[in-house]
Amino acid sequence: MKHILVIDDDEAVRKLFLLSLEETGYNVYTVGSGMEGIKALKEGQYDLVFLDLKMPGMNGVETLRELRKINRDVPVYIITAFHDEFVAQLKKAEEEGLDFDVLRKPFDRKQLITATTGILEGPTSY
Repeated sequence: MKHILVIDDDEAVRKLFLLSLEETGYNVYTVGSGMEGIKALKEGQYDLVFLDLKMPGMNGVETLRELRKINRDVPVYIITAFHDEFVAQLKKAEEEGLDFDVLRKPFDRKQLITATTGILEGPTSY
């Protein structure tokens, strides 16, 4: 079974992930802050991390730096509606060699499931 970690300070977003992905068979664990996400990654094995960019305290870029110290290989998708506000920080993170992709809000349940299965299972061929 694949394990997904969702780090987002917005409870509604965390619920969206849980409700959207519950029928996929993936194990979804959600936390409300960067510090909790770091702790979760230290304590468990995850196949995918969804990380909010704009959070109080430690933002997504700062959290990403710490996550990469723990695990350089887990795919990290930064989820945000505030991409432009953080573009300089994201560019700096890329220059530092921190690997991540961006998933822009708003997204719906179907987009989330498609993105998640594509990341975890690879492209589906018909």
